[in-house]
Amino acid sequence: MMVRMGSPAPSIKVEDWLRGEPVADFQPGKVYIVEFWATWCKLCAAEMLELMQLQEKYNDSGLEVVAVAANEDAPTAVEARTNLKAWLTEKCSHLNYRIAFDHTGEMNKLWRDPSFSVGIPTSFVVDRDGNIAFIGPPSQLDEILPKVLNGSWRISNKAKAADTERIARSEPMAREQALKQPIDDRFWAAVKLEDWKTVLWAIEEGIALMPDDINFRLAHAHLLLHKIQDMWTGLPVMRQLVRDAIGKTSKDWMVSALDLLFHPANDHSRLPSTERFAMGKELSEHILALNPPQDDSPKFRSYPAVARYYHENGNNDRAIELVELALTSLDGPEPIPAELKNQHLPDLLQALAKYRGVNSLCGSAKQFPEGAKALGRGGKIKKRNWSKWLSGQFVHFPAVTAARKVDAALGRSFAAGSRLKSS
Repeated sequence: MMVRMGSPAPSIKVEDWLRGEPVADFQPGKVYIVEFWATWCKLCAAEMLELMQLQEKYNDSGLEVVAVAANEDAPTAVEARTNLKAWLTEKCSHLNYRIAFDHTGEMNKLWRDPSFSVGIPTSFVVDRDGNIAFIGPPSQLDEILPKVLNGSWRISNKAKAADTERIARSEPMAREQALKQPIDDRFWAAVKLEDWKTVLWAIEEGIALMPDDINFRLAHAHLLLHKIQDMWTGLPVMRQLVRDAIGKTSKDWMVSALDLLFHPANDHSRLPSTERFAMGKELSEHILALNPPQDDSPKFRSYPAVARYYHENGNNDRAIELVELALTSLDGPEPIPAELKNQHLPDLLQALAKYRGVNSLCGSAKQFPEGAKALGRGGKIKKRNWSKWLSGQFVHFPAVTAARKVDAALGRSFAAGSRLKSS
């Protein structure tokens, strides 16, 4: 049965309550926020403070916040629970709302799957009658929650239109994800065993099912070039990826392809140098044509990859110029959330220091003081994801986050991390 605005709220069936008293059922007259989150999700962590503020602000109006950690990334429930407890002790020792833990998948089956909720953080608001009043990103709660509390939201035309739009947007993504899930499970099981033949079969099955899925296409080229190092098979795959990226006029595809060719985490020693730089030149020129230096569009997602190409090609001045433009765009005319700035600043400053030949980040941090502050707050994303596997470390792949609709609202809406399995 579909869960949408107006549906009776599903049950809360969790394994454990780590903070606060258990919620057996939804009490009439109270309003509940049921928040799905995970410790590896940076945006989730950033939203926790806002949820604390909402709980304090509307406590006397009958609000109860329940955060459900249903996507912790650990092999066993014991490990997931231990990691979660440690994270809460370190990061959120003063929480004023309940935290529930579920590693069985039951809460996702009851809430997220039937509502086509493809990412986290996701908020479900349950009104005073025990019905779903809102499903969506927590960034919208400031506007919507007061109307739910006074009973005006669910009956409004705006609410009905928003829910219809949400389903139209999310349902195709959710159904596609359900198709990919068995392939994804086989993929990760084989990666864990370093069984590259099975990994290749899983990827090829995924491409046959969804030829335009960027995760499968990137994984295919990465596996052949950087894991198996089969240049005979891998180079034609890489060439086709570059052609398709340019043919689609997709900045995300082009940046991701460029990262496969020039990201320092990958071993490029077996790639023919002439062909690698020719593909890099073509991709870089198309990216700069789509997002030229003189316009005001954000550059922090695409310019670092282009800068790496120019740096390795010997044009260090151009690389420095592009990174500086990327840093400047973080404070451009289009508002960018602080958590998104903090995600990109450390890598940008590190790249700038490297291209300038500076041994530390001090010079860069002084030039960009906000960046220096952000460096102290930055941290690695603790999760297993496609971006991590594709690069060998935790890096940002624009195409992967775009698949999660992060780019559509500069990181605020349905930020789910970058893996298929968790969402």
